[in-house]
Amino acid sequence: MFAFSTRQLMAAAAIGLTAFPAAAEELRYAHVGAEGDFQTRFASEAASAIEEETGGDVTVQVFPASQLGNVAEMVDGVRMGTIQMGHHDFASLARIVPEVAVFNAPFVYEDAEHAMRATDPQDSAALQEINEQLIEEGGVRIIGRIYRGARHISSNFEIKEPADMEGKPFRAVPLDLWVSMVKGFGATPTPVEVSELPTALMTGMVVGQENPLTMISANKLNEVQSHVAMTGHMHSVLAVFINEDVWQGLSEENRATITEVLDRKAEESLGWAQESEDELVAELQEKGMTFTTEENGLNLEAFREQVLAQINTDFPNFEPYIEQIMDMK
Repeated sequence: MFAFSTRQLMAAAAIGLTAFPAAAEELRYAHVGAEGDFQTRFASEAASAIEEETGGDVTVQVFPASQLGNVAEMVDGVRMGTIQMGHHDFASLARIVPEVAVFNAPFVYEDAEHAMRATDPQDSAALQEINEQLIEEGGVRIIGRIYRGARHISSNFEIKEPADMEGKPFRAVPLDLWVSMVKGFGATPTPVEVSELPTALMTGMVVGQENPLTMISANKLNEVQSHVAMTGHMHSVLAVFINEDVWQGLSEENRATITEVLDRKAEESLGWAQESEDELVAELQEKGMTFTTEENGLNLEAFREQVLAQINTDFPNFEPYIEQIMDMK
């Protein structure tokens, strides 16, 4: 039941109306990103643009930094509709459709632009197929994506090849794909929520982790890590998703507007990441971090071979989707 003010009721009566305009649709949008991360900027700017470009028909209230729960709780909230929107790694939706994690698989994209094409809900055949399954199985639809940059490995010692990580506890995002990947690195996967990561690194629960440089900087991991191995093993693309009933409850015009906003912001996020990586390397070097690249000894091919072998073993169902992704070069 909508509530109307006395002024609204009197104005309607004065002009003889028998119905009132629908109230604005209010969407709660949750994510786990910290202040300063591109994903936080994306959500904030997208929310403002959606309200402006729908003429106030749709308003979006953003809850960053795990305010509405950890990743699993956020995804469950979107499924139930208590949270209307959210974003996180595609693999966070793997509890609904396991194959969606393929879009986070390491070493499957040639470059950032390829990653963006392959994760476009409007154009990617692989994503469209999986989206239909997400809607059917979980009542969740992917409607956008965010580019955060290439993911690299940070540690408190130098890493040049997988043997350097052998048997050491490394943080894994608490998702099966990440556990498999960290195992492929040669390390011992230790699931840790992002909100607990700085403490886990400080206490030695884990001795390293992997993330885009934006996250390493925003979370001040340079204070507890000394080295970065520039593996670029993943192009970090996050899925923006919404409760399907909520999506269908919006007008066709507002759905089109939201799609346009999210697509535009996705392209902007790619620009933010590409412009900032060199700056972030310099910034983190100034703060005492040492970077290892192929030019000074990083054996990237060894990482690629070992990690892909582990992924192929653990996720054989990824193969047809990886082929579709590769076809979008």
